[in-house]
Amino acid sequence: MQHKIISSDDASAVLARGGVIAYPTETVWGIGCDATNSEAVRRIFAIKRRAEAKALITLVSDVAMLERWVDDIPDVAYELLEAAVEPLTVVYDSPRGLAPELLAEDGSAGVRIVPLHLFRRWRKPLVSTSANISGAPAPVSLEALSQEIIDAVDAIVDPADAPPAAGKPSAVIKISAGGLFKILRK
Repeated sequence: MQHKIISSDDASAVLARGGVIAYPTETVWGIGCDATNSEAVRRIFAIKRRAEAKALITLVSDVAMLERWVDDIPDVAYELLEAAVEPLTVVYDSPRGLAPELLAEDGSAGVRIVPLHLFRRWRKPLVSTSANISGAPAPVSLEALSQEIIDAVDAIVDPADAPPAAGKPSAVIKISAGGLFKILRK
């Protein structure tokens, strides 16, 4: 099946109907879906052949969007986000409205702020996981996407709609009540 490369603006229609897209981020190429749609999230786990016990992260466009989907953001999280010079995913204790499949066993969820062009039309959180089968290298370009991933997604977002991928996943920090934090991935 031939896959159409679509604009970021057109991707919102695919996401709205429960579709899965491949798209460029500032780190690596990802696959994603509506982070509030359980069926679409389960489809991503199946595409990646990833254990559902391994949580996925969620992308939001900015702090205002983060505040709509996470309760009780510790002050230290704002400070870390402002000071971060590299992509940073923060695991928060109190997400709301996300598909249950995105939550870790303790109910927390990892969220990263990424001002993708995609968010111009898509105003909800977006699942983000590397566009590879679990255990395979994460692709840093459209040409590096495996045929298996290309066949599994509904659309591919035009790589011209994002900066080149750095090739390194984001750092992940878990912030708990009282501002205590733990580095989960450097």
